[in-house]
Amino acid sequence: MNTTPPKPSPAKTVNYAVTVGVASLASYWLTTGILSNVHQSYEDGQLGGMWAVIATIFVLRDSEHKSLNLALVRMSATLVSFALCLAYLAIWPFHAWGLALLVALSVLIPGLIGQPDDAVTAAITTTVIMVVAGLSPYPVWRQPILRLADTAIGVAVGIAAVVILNVITNWKTRRLDR
Repeated sequence: MNTTPPKPSPAKTVNYAVTVGVASLASYWLTTGILSNVHQSYEDGQLGGMWAVIATIFVLRDSEHKSLNLALVRMSATLVSFALCLAYLAIWPFHAWGLALLVALSVLIPGLIGQPDDAVTAAITTTVIMVVAGLSPYPVWRQPILRLADTAIGVAVGIAAVVILNVITNWKTRRLDR
C-alpha cells in the first residue's frame, strides 16, 4: 500500500509558486514601508523585510488549516524568543555565552509547555535576534521588538495569501462546475 500523498498538478504547483512569490514581495514591501520609520537603519529595514518574507514562506501552505497551524507555531515560537531576548538584552549586550543560554532556553521552554514542535523555530529566531543585536550599533534591546513586528507582518501576509488563494480557487471551481 502506497502512503505517499498524490503529487499536485503542474497548474497547482505554478499557482502556489506564484502565490508565494507575490506574498513574499508584499511582505517585504509592507515591512520595509510600514516599519521604515521604526527600523534603525537601511540595513535593519532590509533585515526586517527578509525576516517578514521568511515568516510568510514559513506559514504559506496549500490549505488554510495548515497555514493557521504554522502561523500559531511561528508566532508562539517568536513570542518565546522575544521574551527571552528582550529580558537578556535589556540587561546585557550580546555574548556567545548568552546566545548559548538563550538557545537552550528557547528549546527547553516550548518542550516544557507541551509545544516541542516550536523549539527549533524558537531557537532559530533567538539566534537571529542575538547575532543581529551583536552586530547592531543601536540599543540592542530593540531587536526583539523589531523582529516580533517583522514576523507578525510576515505571518499576516502569509495567512491573507492562502485565504485569497483559496477564495480564487473555489471561485474558479464553481465557475467550471456550471
